Amino acid sequence: MSETILNKVAESGLITLNLEDYFPKEEVIVFDLKEYLFMELILKEKDFRAALQQTDWEKYRNKHVAITCSADAVIPMWAHMLVAAYLEPVTASFFFGNEMDIIRQVIQKNIDAINGAEYTDKRVVIKGCGEVPVPESAYVSITGKLRPYAKSIMYGEPCSTVPIYKKKS
Repeated sequence: MSETILNKVAESGLITLNLEDYFPKEEVIVFDLKEYLFMELILKEKDFRAALQQTDWEKYRNKHVAITCSADAVIPMWAHMLVAAYLEPVTASFFFGNEMDIIRQVIQKNIDAINGAEYTDKRVVIKGCGEVPVPESAYVSITGKLRPYAKSIMYGEPCSTVPIYKKKS
């Protein structure tokens, strides 16, 4: 007599969310102000403005750009704003910070776009292991996003989860 093998995970009604799906799809690159400084130390306004005008902004088209300065220099706030003004028409997005900062920002933006109501009374597993390390901030954010709606939130894999939240009946 043959026994039917049941996939209890598939029948459980669990929804698995992989936070890797919320990573930037476009390339992430860094705009380093250091390259625009005199002796990598001093920002001269006239030279800075001229250099920005000569920059090929097309290389930033449809990319996520992290605006930073890797030199230990005092950069006036308007310099960051000026770079942002040049980047705005061509980039997918831009933020102040390093490459990981922009990845966090894009993930957050993508999580913010989730319609939490779609998870009303659902059992959700936030995938724990993957190909790319997911920042802790994404796990915190998705928990806050789903808690008002989900019946339960778990961490890990459907076959082995850690309970995070369960709505009281």
